[in-house]
Amino acid sequence: MDVNQIFADTKTIAVVGLSNRPDRPSYQVASYMQQAGYKIIPVNPALSDIVLQEIPYPDLFSVSQEHNVDLVNIFRRSETAAEIVDQSILISAKAIWMQLGITNDKAAEKAQAHGLKVIMNRCIMVDHKLWGESQEMLVD
Repeated sequence: MDVNQIFADTKTIAVVGLSNRPDRPSYQVASYMQQAGYKIIPVNPALSDIVLQEIPYPDLFSVSQEHNVDLVNIFRRSETAAEIVDQSILISAKAIWMQLGITNDKAAEKAQAHGLKVIMNRCIMVDHKLWGESQEMLVD
């Protein structure tokens, strides 16, 4: 999978399972990606207050009424990935990113069959930092 192309093509990231607690990995990763220039959309039915200066949504369907989502970043248990992939397909997302420790081969196969790019069991922040370094090397 071409991670570089995913980063280059992505503008808006829906973060499913984003916490409003700054000590949580989902918050830290989303904050990093936001600072890197991506629009972050919090997706968590338990949230009602602004997170990272953005209005949270209960699900991806609600997000799609107001935003085009390029990438869905999953911070939920592996067994929830299938439902999230189904929603991602219906909202015409372009890519799925399952964070470190999250894998679901069946969900990944379904997403790929519908034309979505899929990354599993990798940290988007770590990969983005590496991608950024490689971009800087191209400029030098």
